[in-house]
Amino acid sequence: MDGTILVADDDRTIRTVLTQALTRAGCKVHATSSLVTLMRWVEEGKGDLVISDVVMPDGNGIEQLPKISAARPGLPVIVISAQNTIVTAIQATEAEAYDYLPKPFDLPDLMKRAGRALDMKRRTPAPPVDAIETTADDLPLVGRTASMQALYQLIARVMNADLPVLITGESGTGKSLIARTIHDLSDRRTLQFIIATGADLATMEGPATLISRARNGTILFDEVADLSDEAQARIVRMLDSFGDSGPRVMATSQSDLAARMERGQFRQDLYYRLSGVTVSVPPLRDRIDDIELLAQHFVLRAEKDGLPMRQFDASAKEVIRAYSWPGNVRQLENAVRRLLLTGTEDHVTRADVEMVLGHQPAVEPLTGDDDDRLAASISKHLQRYFDLHGGQLPPSGLYQRILREVEMPLIEIALDATGGNQAKCADLLGINRNTLRKKITDLDIHVTRRRKLM
Repeated sequence: MDGTILVADDDRTIRTVLTQALTRAGCKVHATSSLVTLMRWVEEGKGDLVISDVVMPDGNGIEQLPKISAARPGLPVIVISAQNTIVTAIQATEAEAYDYLPKPFDLPDLMKRAGRALDMKRRTPAPPVDAIETTADDLPLVGRTASMQALYQLIARVMNADLPVLITGESGTGKSLIARTIHDLSDRRTLQFIIATGADLATMEGPATLISRARNGTILFDEVADLSDEAQARIVRMLDSFGDSGPRVMATSQSDLAARMERGQFRQDLYYRLSGVTVSVPPLRDRIDDIELLAQHFVLRAEKDGLPMRQFDASAKEVIRAYSWPGNVRQLENAVRRLLLTGTEDHVTRADVEMVLGHQPAVEPLTGDDDDRLAASISKHLQRYFDLHGGQLPPSGLYQRILREVEMPLIEIALDATGGNQAKCADLLGINRNTLRKKITDLDIHVTRRRKLM
């Protein structure tokens, strides 16, 4: 690797590590903790590549990108940032930057990217930075994991495309939020964003009304798989009427539309009209390293809403990471707010978290497709539990712990279904009534007797 690299970061350790690594690779390095110094070097014609942090003592690194571009067209900039939000990623990757890496970054990966940057011409920038700043405070699309970074980059690529977008993922992953984000970051952001409901498509005039409301903005069909066959047919006719102009169309679904289509449960012609680009949103259990980051994000947001500020201690974080979060990001936010409201100490403890999550199933949710089975979901959860121990065996007593997690929700739901009648519940479960009573006591299950119409 050959060239002169300008490094700007207020962290002395990062400056030292990058300087040593790049120097050993054959580059000359100028490092600074000041954006003013960085811009002076750029304007003096120094450097073949810039590696810059975002938050610096004397300014914002991303805001310097247009100035760097104006002073030195073609000078590539790699942005590194601890602000792992979608807005930061899109600003960095689409608004003047050659590349973007979230902190903590992998040094060999950064070295490879720097080598490519020295050999390649910087790509053409997309929309200006100030066009996407307004949504930053409202976006819980936060994450440093590879799956979230890939999602950010895909959103950046499709936001100004005219293709329809199908957003898939489990409940609580933020599918509707992503649709709104794509609209708000696109060239259509000043136009209407309309969420179509079944009622909007209940009459022959419904599609025309939707088009009139949206004009050339965006129409979102939320959970499109839930729409009736008649509503699906009206969407097809509506899309066929657009011609060369009309609103952009997006749809969300937590069901596998391709599988539903094959089973005859979803119109084939509608599926192919909606799936121009498919954006798959990963469940929270597949991005474990983002859970703590999201929890802290929700703590700060709750503080703005007037809730008390409480920090999670180490043991509480362990429980949060190990939980499977069947309700995904929405469930995590609700749990964080409940922990902040109900606690009395400055810190959230393991006991606090276990109390909030203790009566919720820890197995992964079914996706709603007929082909899924509880055994498969439990198998995935258990494999993930073993993987979390990094090659070490979990603590002994695993058999009873897992049985307890399955037994508690099973008995609670069965009791609820039978109105708290233990005789009926025991019969439903196929166990002896005395056995049921013992399990209720051992599991500390609260039984409420009431009349149940069945």
